[in-house]
Amino acid sequence: MRTAVVVGAGIGGLAAAGALARSGWKVTLLERDDRLRPGRAALVLWPNGVRALRALGLAAGLDGISTPVPPAGIRRPDGSWLVPPAALATTGDLGSPPVVVHREDLHDAFIAGLGDQVDVRGGIAVQSARVRRDRPAVGDGRVMFEADLIVAADGPDSAIRRRLAPATTFASAGFAAWRAVIPWYRVPELPAGLPAHGELLGFGQRFAYASLGERGSAGGSTRGGISWVATVPGALRPEPPAGQLALLRRWFAGWHEPVTQLLETTEAEDLVQEPVGELTPLPDTFGPVAGAGGYALVGDAAHAMPHHLAQGASLALEDVATLQTVLAGGAVPAALQEYNRLRRPRILRVLQQSRKAAAVLQSRGRIAASIARVHPRTLERAAAAATEWGGPTG
Repeated sequence: MRTAVVVGAGIGGLAAAGALARSGWKVTLLERDDRLRPGRAALVLWPNGVRALRALGLAAGLDGISTPVPPAGIRRPDGSWLVPPAALATTGDLGSPPVVVHREDLHDAFIAGLGDQVDVRGGIAVQSARVRRDRPAVGDGRVMFEADLIVAADGPDSAIRRRLAPATTFASAGFAAWRAVIPWYRVPELPAGLPAHGELLGFGQRFAYASLGERGSAGGSTRGGISWVATVPGALRPEPPAGQLALLRRWFAGWHEPVTQLLETTEAEDLVQEPVGELTPLPDTFGPVAGAGGYALVGDAAHAMPHHLAQGASLALEDVATLQTVLAGGAVPAALQEYNRLRRPRILRVLQQSRKAAAVLQSRGRIAASIARVHPRTLERAAAAATEWGGPTG
């Protein structure tokens, strides 16, 4: 039986561990926390991410825990239209709209898909990777874990990638982001006629929100409410969550409803702060070979990028679906070379579109005059290119 070690129990790591186990591998899943913990916020899955879930056999039940987010236009902070919904609707057809899902619900689905071939070990912070022996191995300073395949799903600050691709670093984009989910019992009544999801854009600031189900009934999820994400210029804030929330309320004071209302009903423990940046340069390969085995970099460990296109989770799932497919074909080294051949051009295309979107969404100059002309064309084309993935072999 072939063996694999998966490092990191986020979206990509859980999906990879389950996919390998269902394919007949004996899998060890290493997580730095003492137990597997879901994220506290929500995430967006675009059509390509949903297709990847289907390829992995994990899409069953998704309709019950997710909510579609069709184009709703973009407003200025005063509520006037920057880009009306009709402008977005006529600039391209993305097929089905993206969906928003609570991380805890997706986490539960992935945990159920692990099976009994996965040995889960918590409290292990991988610090090193061995690349000069016949088989790859990683260690936490006390124990080395050796396998035919090591899957690095340990995020943008990946210790494994730092060893395999030391020239690659995570570079901040000069912005910070916050996410939160407000449960329905605390969500204020939205004004009549205001859609259940929307986006507002100011001078370098952005606020987007979406409903997780409907008030009083969250479908198959018990974690319904309003999910929001806010982006502001600057570095990560060192203040405790209560101080960060106070700053957000001040920065977005006076913005059109429901921004101020949502921030007022958010509590400090709801907040999740995230850096905004990208890996630069990308690793030379996402599939380094080591003897008869090797490493697969997936998700943010391979290609972290700003969340302008909200593609982080979807790209990680694409990685795993592709890895599962190529590994079915034979020897690990050849499979990893094929994995890199398929994934690297795709990631470069999405990264290029993300940078184009950043030029619009992070503009701090004469944004009102330029974005209304550029935004529909730029962002719709970027989203279309990002979602064009048709399956694990292309």
